[in-house]
Order: sequence, then C-alpha cells, then structure tokens
Amino acid sequence: MLYLVGLGLADETDITVKGLEIVKKAERVYLEAYTSILLVDQAKLEAYYGRQVILADREMVESASDDILAGADTIDVAFLVVGDPLGATTHTDLVLRARALKIPTQTIPNASILSAIGATGLQLYNFGQTVSMVFFTDNWKPSSFYDRVAENRTVGLHTLLLLDIKVKEMSPENMARGRWGVYEPPRYMSVATCAAQMLETELERGEGVYTPDSLAVGAGRVGAVNQVLAAGTLAQLSEADLGPPLHSLVLLGRRTHALEREFIRDFAIDKAVFDAVWARDYEGKS
Repeated sequence: MLYLVGLGLADETDITVKGLEIVKKAERVYLEAYTSILLVDQAKLEAYYGRQVILADREMVESASDDILAGADTIDVAFLVVGDPLGATTHTDLVLRARALKIPTQTIPNASILSAIGATGLQLYNFGQTVSMVFFTDNWKPSSFYDRVAENRTVGLHTLLLLDIKVKEMSPENMARGRWGVYEPPRYMSVATCAAQMLETELERGEGVYTPDSLAVGAGRVGAVNQVLAAGTLAQLSEADLGPPLHSLVLLGRRTHALEREFIRDFAIDKAVFDAVWARDYEGKS
C-alpha cells in the first residue's frame, strides 16, 4: 500500500494519530521536500516519529518515482506531504502512477493553507481561485496570475496567493557550465516581495485590477506558535517584515463582510489608514 500522509503546516506534532500509526508501521518513509516545508528540521521529525525519513526532492518524485513505489504492492510505503497530500498536482500524479502499477493507495488528509488561511478571519466561501506567485527575474515576469485575480475581483471574491519557494534548484549559469549538483541556497518568497511584484505587474498591465491602496492580509507561518498576521494596503505590505517563512497573501474582495473587516482590523498595520481605505473603497460594496 502507498500511503500519502498529510503532515499539517507547522511542526512534527501536527501529524494526525492515524498518520503517525502508518508512519510507524511502514517499511519505508519518504518526506516530500520541495512543494512546501515544515518549520522544523528532518532530525526533529525522525525523533518524534521514531523512524528514519528519506528526503524526496523534485527530481526523485518526478523522475524516479519507481524507486518510491518499488515493492509497494506487497509492503507499506509512506509518502509524507506538508499540508494536505493532494494539494499539489505532483502528488496526484504519483497516485496515478501507483494505480497504473496496480498498487493500492490511501490518503490521510490534514490541514492545508487552503483551509488554515481561515485564521485570517476571512470566510472561506468568500474566496475565489487560488493563484501562485513566482519569483520574478530580470527577463521573466509572468503575469498569468493577474488574470485570475481580475476574475476573482470581478465577482468580489478574495484571492489567496501562494508564494514561491526555491529548494535545490540550479542557477542558469551553473546549468550552462554543466555544474550538475551545484544548487542555489533555498529561497522563500516573502509577503513584501509578493506585494511589490503585484504592484509591478499592475503598473505594467494597467487594467486597474488593484492599486497600491487595495487592502490585503499577509500571513506568516500559519498554524505555528509564532504565526503572524498583518492587514494593510499593498503599498504597506510591500514594506512589511513578517519574519521567517512560509508566507501567504490574501487580496481582499469587494464583498468583504463587516465581520471579516472587524476581525482583520485588529492586526492592521495602521488602523487609521485601514479605516480610511475601507470607508472609501469597500464599505457598502458587497
């Protein structure tokens, strides 16, 4: 059996009881280590689980999945995923590969950012499409996210932006020089970078989907004891420091309810600015 086990968002104790029982009995235990990260290191996980954990990077999962699935038709293999197991397309693909090999699978769900973002006080049924924000480079600044945000804004819904992480990636220079196995240091996008890139894209596209005064909520380390939330304009958030990763950002929709407003105002960067923008651009717009 191949078990896909969700780990939750913060630390080693977020695993469910069912998930932990599976980890303890499995013949092999893999930890997917590139679509997201826990806020503790591998050693802490292994100490808590009482098991050795094999790190599965992008190359292994996408190119050497046969190694992960080897023998899973007769033994138990646990594949650990930060958040909820089927929150990323890669993991759906692993299930399909297992099915093709007649390997039975079972998914053990857990909290993901898609549900835990409710910690902001924004109501989940008021969210539209979730989008991803990648790191811009000098010659690559994709703006496909902008169109999805525009669609959400048209119907007044919030947009959750999932921020880029770069783990075990090679630079173009090292690839060009054939320096295989030489990786760049990990990088995790901050709320400030995301907000700044959004404003850069609006300046480029000029369609008025949002402005520097648009209200948003930045979230850092959701679900952890040091979780932090900050509400403000995109201009304010582009200069905000929410501390270590991981970060997410929510752009408010026009249909933001008064109860949502009351909740997020408590962690506004500047309550006077928040109130003024709310009264001008959001109040009575639902």
